[in-house]
Amino acid sequence: MRGTAWLAGVVLLATATLSPAIELDRQASRVGFELRTRWGQVLHGHFQTLDGEVEILPDGRRRLRVRLQTHGVEITGHPRYTRFARGEGFFDVERWPTAGFVSEPYTDALLAHGGQVAGALTIRGITRRETFTIAPGGCQRPGLDCDVFAGGLIDREEYGMGRWTIAISDDVRFFLRLRLRDDAT
Repeated sequence: MRGTAWLAGVVLLATATLSPAIELDRQASRVGFELRTRWGQVLHGHFQTLDGEVEILPDGRRRLRVRLQTHGVEITGHPRYTRFARGEGFFDVERWPTAGFVSEPYTDALLAHGGQVAGALTIRGITRRETFTIAPGGCQRPGLDCDVFAGGLIDREEYGMGRWTIAISDDVRFFLRLRLRDDAT
């Protein structure tokens, strides 16, 4: 009897501390990136499959979680570069099928006014702290009534993607366009 009451108490406590979350709209959201060749060519890439959510924390702040399926990475208009991006020297999709970002907690004011948000970016099993710049929202409820735009620059060598340095620069510029599901309000 005591064990059952204790287990019920643990379950109640665990569910009471779960924070609600609003799912990302997979169709409207997009994560892209830009690579530059040493010859000045700009390559635009994107992830075909992503998901995630915005967790609403007990203190009212929020935390973004984005998961990217690396097998769907594509360099627009360049099948050869797409194979390179999926291969061992870059995202290594066979070994590392996902990449992701978890932000540090932020307030709604960040989305309204813009600014910096830091968090943990994981690529190829390597997690590093990165900072992304959020553009000021263009509506009353950014994420629900309009897209949230963000961008940031990383050094690909810090994530074990050091091959092809003769042909591709080390910097990778990420672009995020995120929208929350409308039915989540």
